[in-house]
Amino acid sequence: MPNFKTQLLILILVLVPIVALSEPEAVEALLRRLDSKRSSASVQEAAAKAVLERLLPTHVDSFEFKIVTKTFYSRLSPRRLVVDRVAFCYTITTCQADRGPEIQIKGTTAVEIASGLHWYLKYWCGAHVSWDKTGGVQVVSIPKPGSLPRVRDEGLKIQRPIPWNYYQNVVTSSYSFVWWDWERWQKEIDWMALQGINLPLAFTGQESIWQKVFMDFNISKEDLNDFFGGPAFLAWARMGNLHAWGGPLSQNWLDQQLVLQKQILTRMLELGMTPVLPSFSGNVPAALKKIYPSANITRLGDWNTVNRDPRWCCTYLLDPSDTLFVEIGTAFIRRQVEEYGDVTDIYNCDTFNENSPPTNDPAYISSLGAAVYKAMSKGDKDAVWLMQGWLFYSDSSFWKPPQMKALLHSVPFGKMIVLDLFADVKPIWRTSSQFYGTPYIWCLLHNFGGNIEMYGILDAVSSGPVDARTSENSTMVGVGMCMEGIEHNPVVYELTSEMAFRSEKVQVQDWLKTYSRRRYGKTVHQVEAAWEILHHTIYNCTDGIADHNTDFIVKFPDWDPSSNPISNVTKQNQMQMLSVLDRKRRVLLQETSAHLPQAHLWYSTQEVVNALRLFLDGGNDLSGSLTYRYDLVDLTRQVLSKLANQVYADAVIAYQGRDVKAYSLHSQNFVQLIKDIDVLLASDDNFLLGTWLESAKKLAANPTERRQYEWNARTQVTMWFDNTKTNQSQLHDYANKFWSGLLGSYYLPRASTYFSYLSKSLRDNKDFEVEEWRKEWISLSNGWQAGTELYPVKAKGDALAISVV
Repeated sequence: MPNFKTQLLILILVLVPIVALSEPEAVEALLRRLDSKRSSASVQEAAAKAVLERLLPTHVDSFEFKIVTKTFYSRLSPRRLVVDRVAFCYTITTCQADRGPEIQIKGTTAVEIASGLHWYLKYWCGAHVSWDKTGGVQVVSIPKPGSLPRVRDEGLKIQRPIPWNYYQNVVTSSYSFVWWDWERWQKEIDWMALQGINLPLAFTGQESIWQKVFMDFNISKEDLNDFFGGPAFLAWARMGNLHAWGGPLSQNWLDQQLVLQKQILTRMLELGMTPVLPSFSGNVPAALKKIYPSANITRLGDWNTVNRDPRWCCTYLLDPSDTLFVEIGTAFIRRQVEEYGDVTDIYNCDTFNENSPPTNDPAYISSLGAAVYKAMSKGDKDAVWLMQGWLFYSDSSFWKPPQMKALLHSVPFGKMIVLDLFADVKPIWRTSSQFYGTPYIWCLLHNFGGNIEMYGILDAVSSGPVDARTSENSTMVGVGMCMEGIEHNPVVYELTSEMAFRSEKVQVQDWLKTYSRRRYGKTVHQVEAAWEILHHTIYNCTDGIADHNTDFIVKFPDWDPSSNPISNVTKQNQMQMLSVLDRKRRVLLQETSAHLPQAHLWYSTQEVVNALRLFLDGGNDLSGSLTYRYDLVDLTRQVLSKLANQVYADAVIAYQGRDVKAYSLHSQNFVQLIKDIDVLLASDDNFLLGTWLESAKKLAANPTERRQYEWNARTQVTMWFDNTKTNQSQLHDYANKFWSGLLGSYYLPRASTYFSYLSKSLRDNKDFEVEEWRKEWISLSNGWQAGTELYPVKAKGDALAISVV
């Protein structure tokens, strides 16, 4: 006969699901539907095998892959009962036969198998996989076929504590993917699978779908020329921030991208991923207002233009309450299903991203949200709305609790998932009662504009997802990476991807030791010690500042230093002296005065210089390693760019003190640092401007497209948006890059021109002619953007030798 405790447990098991399980049940139902859309087991097994063949062709016969049916389980947590959760997992075991495969990996999808393969290669074979542009793969440590390490006893089973590993920001498509062909996309999808990503955005080619949809609403192709942005600016045209800038799009582009999207979706589906497709946010062509004069269409305000130029500012938004909104939104979803098949139920929509509703009335906001969802659900009855939660941070003055609740609760429960986009720095789940019960994904934002900057918060990555998942009444359903640009800081993204599989926090210092060994293929104690320093300096940014790279080389201060003299401040109070080790170029690192422009700095530069010294000391043991070379170039660049900030401050202080000799020395040193860094970056294939430009031109079908694509590529990484003769774009240098070629041909002339005007001011004893400097510089910039000069696509020079000098 059951005792009292057993009776109580039975009572809990019976009663709790009735009152407390709406969130798990809703997520579970969605997972079951999505599972029914996956490719067959044989297709997924073949896709996983193909990933292995591309990664490690010598070991194709060493592994056996098998898709297994998902299991369902129940567990009692300290806070609530969680039942019938779908178990995404993989197992790794050693094959018992003397011949044939050595290692068997079973998984519930091909993604699970690929991530199991990656886990085995990392933790049993000491291998490492990162993007080609961050050093690529390190597989020399993997034993030969027939000698692979055994997995002891019953093997290893790893089960995701949450269902999803999400990937991409809505602007990654423009900052990183824009010029990719299928060959590059195939590598990226392989990387996704190895990292365990099972919920990626799939935004490529949507303009082709929109063309077909809008033409059904009597919008002509010519009208759409004023609607679509250029290739490098599509993300912001999609969000309604701008129109026509960088365009128009050719029919070749539209057709080419649609074919590419179908290849991307096919591969994602083969691997068992769930792609997230776009949906209608209300952004419409201007011509729609003429065709439907009674429609509730409003013109939005300016978004970061210099002077509200109507050629590309102030887009048109169809109000979700208008019946036409649902018609267009439904047509878009259905057209995608017609083109791609029934591949997903999850759709992204960010109607209010940097575009606030016209009123903060919760009832009105609720009606808007309901209309957005209605447009999705009429096109796909099982649709789930995936929304970036960036607005709750960026426009927090508008999105107070009543407004947040109104939006989040405007759709049926389980029909919305929120990306807590900036959770690594500003987690919204903590201040919103778990998004007021709405399922959410803990996300790392990390990068803005694709800037090249060593930066991160590894401790937050190792603990944030666990804290969120185990918190009281948690509604967390995934871990995500939402960087605006990729192909940098591989250490951050490898750890973040692992957190989708880890139930407990990672001891970062121990993890970094294994990371260092895997990344370089051997243990080098000096390099391990360097990573220990980097952990608590560069990768420990706790100041809460969103890190846009504001180093003065790549984001040069646009100001008049003569308007804020500080000559009455003593030299001792102006700066704190820090010596640098370099014997051949002995310089001083100095803390800039608070009166001067400030670049983001969150760590001791001296400690990082010490880390670089250790990194260089280990160079002889790792000189042939591509991963080491990338990290060495990146770290040396980081040190020199922070040094340049101090040298710039010295030059300005000397100028304000009318010290001609000191000014000349420091300004020349700043210019020389640009040249030195350019030479350093030229020694690694992954820091070259030429690669970006040539990949853009490669997609062109004719000379006209070639010029347009190159202008798009050049403009995005420099001025970005419009300017006047005397005003730079408000977004200038937002997507700045430390690339060889860009430093020498763009950043160097800018700094040189600026300093020449300061020199003239000192020489003539007159104020700095800031307007004249701006005119000359903007003219030079416009000319550079329209240029066609060729830049190298192959590295030259010895990175280690250059760094030591």
